[in-house]
Amino acid sequence: MEQRRLEAVIEKVAEEKEIDVFEKKQLYQKLELKVTDGFKKGETITVENGNFPAAQVIRYRVGDEVVVTVSQNPEGGTLFQISDYVRRTPLYILFGIFAVLTFLVGRLKGLTSLLGMGFSFLIIFVFILPQILAGGDPILISIIGALFMIPVTFYLSHGFNKKTTVAIIGTVLALVVTGILSQIFVTASNLTGFVSEEAGFLQLALGGAVNIKGLLLAGIIIGVLGVLDDVTVSQAAVVEQLKKANSSLKPAEIYKKAMSVGRDHIASMVNTLVLVYTGASMPLLLLFVNNPQPFTEVLNYEIIANEIIRTLVGSIGLILAVPIATFIAAVATVKEK
Repeated sequence: MEQRRLEAVIEKVAEEKEIDVFEKKQLYQKLELKVTDGFKKGETITVENGNFPAAQVIRYRVGDEVVVTVSQNPEGGTLFQISDYVRRTPLYILFGIFAVLTFLVGRLKGLTSLLGMGFSFLIIFVFILPQILAGGDPILISIIGALFMIPVTFYLSHGFNKKTTVAIIGTVLALVVTGILSQIFVTASNLTGFVSEEAGFLQLALGGAVNIKGLLLAGIIIGVLGVLDDVTVSQAAVVEQLKKANSSLKPAEIYKKAMSVGRDHIASMVNTLVLVYTGASMPLLLLFVNNPQPFTEVLNYEIIANEIIRTLVGSIGLILAVPIATFIAAVATVKEK
């Protein structure tokens, strides 16, 4: 019998107790569920939870929405097992709060930025991911996708003006530098990209059709793109305001004054980038701290080197984006009347 999937809500905890499983006490529950989606929709099924050895048995409660897998047991009967929670509702609610606040605070710009975000996801899921799955070069595909995303999302978020155009040029140049650095140091460090279970599963599922190392590089490029948006637009805006405040300033003077603001921006954004990567890698860092091996040996692990290169390359791209965008914006003021 092919494994199938159902969604259900727990209506009753018929039995709950501790049982011995391989000489270890373990929670056991007999649950009655109402199927809400799938080929048994509307039916009531009984599921046993905790009847097999497990490192951790989740205690389910009445009202929990769960995913149930349906398979065949060795005797030929139907076996129901809870495999996960249904999480869509809180995700929809959270996105609704995000969208409403973005519109209420940002007004028209908030709405257009949401459209830009939607376009980015469209490019990622309709172009970048399918092309990579089809065997395309992940780096080339990601750069092409970024070249589509950058102008559309920037103009939707910040309007059609010189400031946005300057930010687009600065972002593209900084992204090229980031891509080159990623290629150099990922290759020099002999990173393979196989530091996660997902990469191994993907390679097995697709028979090696995807370049996993290239996928690692593509992830770095896409990951740093959003941060570059903030930096380049901010620096272009600083230059614009300096010119408005004192139209007699020369480009060199504007550049110098704008860079004093940019240095503060660099300090805060680099710290933000490091904390974002740290927050996403907390389990990894706990293993790092709890490892009795020497620091230099732990540092050499690919999983650690991968995160270090990702963070440092992204930070370098961010740092270079500030003078690049500031210089282009300052030069652009020469043509202003």
